Amino acid sequence: MAESQEFPDYLDVDYTDGEGEQPGDYPSIEHKLEKALEVVETGLREYENPAVMWTGGKDSTLTLYFVKEVVERHDELELPTTVFIDHYQHFDELMDFVRHWADEWDLEVKWARNTDVGEYVDENGLEPGDDIPVDALSEHNQHHIRNILEYEEETFPFLLDTYVGNHLLKTVALNDTLESEDIDGIISGIRWDEQEARADETFFSPRHDPDIYPPHDRIQPILQFEEADVWDAFWYFVVPETVEGYPEDGYVPQGFDDLPEGIEIEDIPVSPKYFAGFRSLGSEISTDKSAEEPAWLQDMENTTERAGRAQDKEDLMERLRDLGYM
Repeated sequence: MAESQEFPDYLDVDYTDGEGEQPGDYPSIEHKLEKALEVVETGLREYENPAVMWTGGKDSTLTLYFVKEVVERHDELELPTTVFIDHYQHFDELMDFVRHWADEWDLEVKWARNTDVGEYVDENGLEPGDDIPVDALSEHNQHHIRNILEYEEETFPFLLDTYVGNHLLKTVALNDTLESEDIDGIISGIRWDEQEARADETFFSPRHDPDIYPPHDRIQPILQFEEADVWDAFWYFVVPETVEGYPEDGYVPQGFDDLPEGIEIEDIPVSPKYFAGFRSLGSEISTDKSAEEPAWLQDMENTTERAGRAQDKEDLMERLRDLGYM
């Protein structure tokens, strides 16, 4: 990986693109789509070894669709590696979804895992919430716990939705993969309206401090989308263009049993958990459905997208973001 002071030299990207903007500055879904495709194309052309961050959720799947669309339009561009952070506490249905669509879309997936923690959990038969001794882990993980997080307890719970657990299972796993794969730009699906901690992000966001993370940039094509826009993009653009037999002008299903004739839930690149009422898919341990109806039919104006998640308090997200998470 290039040294931080040298890292930007081979790039021609505008790190101020999107500064001071809000979703309202992109007044139609067409404006949002156009900007997303523009950002993706710039990212694929400018970075030497980009990758796509994919969680199996709606935002990252929409981002992945845009990457695929740009690659299909330009023969000289190649589909980059996809990075999936496996934090060991995913819904089984989400993992099935990711594996299915990775195969359908012929994706090269790098599974980012903190295997040191995972192996300790497996070897000791731990369940979420059980304690892990700090001194049972590698020097690498102990360094993060003691020196970076400044955590002083002798144990920490095997839970994703805690400061130590989230950092080790997600941030460390991601940063280790960025380093081992020499990734210089990661295309991610975060949005301005999602959290306060992300409201000031720009479309090309530098992460060049080698003391915190392997120097790289974040390429963020869907900052301008609000939650409802994401679903509009799926039902009127993504699904009609990727699912054979789906109505070309789009169709918004009202539930599992309301799909166009001949179309099954497995045919649609939308996680079944969203059909079941979940609006966020963080962790099987700490994420609940928001309502009984599908995510896109819920009251997005007056309810919180992440209300079903135990984590994601703003101060925690800001600290995690400073340490290198999305």
